[in-house]
Amino acid sequence: VQLQASGGGLVQPGGSLRLSCTTSGTTLNYYAIGWFRQAPGKEREGILCISNNDEKTTYEDSVKGRFTISRDKSKNTVYLQMNSLKPEDTGVYYCAADANRGWGVKCELYQVSYDYWGQGTLVTVSS
Repeated sequence: VQLQASGGGLVQPGGSLRLSCTTSGTTLNYYAIGWFRQAPGKEREGILCISNNDEKTTYEDSVKGRFTISRDKSKNTVYLQMNSLKPEDTGVYYCAADANRGWGVKCELYQVSYDYWGQGTLVTVSS
């Protein structure tokens, strides 16, 4: 399963951007989905995820109140809405799917929990 993340670009501080994560040939609708970020010179970190039944989300502290995750099952797509962007949000954003989590179990932000990954999309926050 190969995921595709898209929607990155250049945005000014305080601006917004929406990233999309999808795949072809299979459905993401029963997987927990996580978004991860790798800032320049830093290791990749988990920032937020949504459980496979869409009832639970987990957020990393730095994005709480600014980023939200949602899923549109009809489009087989998970979105990352990013508001009030800061320069420190700059990085390559990846989405990943956890195919083995129990149904309705809260998702985690540990990379080892995820089975399938996509190529990242670059987000640059700069004036």
